[in-house]
Amino acid sequence: MTVQVSSETQSEAMRIAKGSQKKAQSKEQTKLIAQGIEKGISEYKKQQKAKARERDKQRKKNRSVNVDSVSSAVQESVDNNSTDLPRRLTVFSILPWLLLLASWSYFLVQGN
Repeated sequence: MTVQVSSETQSEAMRIAKGSQKKAQSKEQTKLIAQGIEKGISEYKKQQKAKARERDKQRKKNRSVNVDSVSSAVQESVDNNSTDLPRRLTVFSILPWLLLLASWSYFLVQGN
């Protein structure tokens, strides 16, 4: 199986190979070293892609777990608020009537 290596990777490998070239080293030896470096770079890139895929899978899994937990927390909050709702409505519906009665009582007392 032949792996296609980008020209950028090839040029980078050749630059590294020439940078570490010894005086008595032939061009063929430098090419072989460059090929080894290319293979190493390719393997490294494959590993990084695999790690990135795993991170993405984990992130998606965590996101779905977080969405589920948030939706259940919202549902619990709605349930808790729905039990408080009748009591709140009772207090808020009685308050205007009490104020109306207090104001009429005040006017009646002041009028006499």
